[in-house]
Amino acid sequence: MEGRFHFYEGYSMKEVTFPERVMYELGIDTLFVSNAAGGMNPDFKIGDLMIINDHLNLFPEHPLHGPNFPTGPRFPDMHEPYDHNLIALADEIAKEKGIEVKHGTYVGVQGPTFETPSEYRMYHLLGGDSVGMSTVPEVIVACHCGIKVFGISIITDLGGFDVPVKVSHEEVQEAANAAQPKMTVIMREMISRS
Repeated sequence: MEGRFHFYEGYSMKEVTFPERVMYELGIDTLFVSNAAGGMNPDFKIGDLMIINDHLNLFPEHPLHGPNFPTGPRFPDMHEPYDHNLIALADEIAKEKGIEVKHGTYVGVQGPTFETPSEYRMYHLLGGDSVGMSTVPEVIVACHCGIKVFGISIITDLGGFDVPVKVSHEEVQEAANAAQPKMTVIMREMISRS
């Protein structure tokens, strides 16, 4: 797929996650997700690739709210939302290709504003390493459907540190475009080895 629906654009969570429902019906068993994210881990720099190993769902609406779809249980288990075997494979490939990767927890928020310095610090205190306005609803629905997930954040801006940094949408896109080829190398190789 190219692009996604965002909750901040006014779509409902059912609409945001409709592609994952279609993927399930098509028999897809593995989902790769990527996003541009703000980094609040002090070890991160702009352009880093962060393999997502967990997330915090801070969206105001849950994608499984309402009647349960028959694709999974009413209360799906979320102990491993991002498949550990896929993460290990990505780490192996990154090492072989000389691509530096980080690991961390992605915080999913509604948007559409970038975070204030205090919000960045709060999300980091909660356990987050990166923050963005997508991914989490899709991953929850994929897990509900029994689809394995692998995710990467491209760190496109930094926040929550001593000196606030101004960020624009254009700068985020520029950083994402610069890091995307490294992410693509990892994902293509993962697909060829699966």
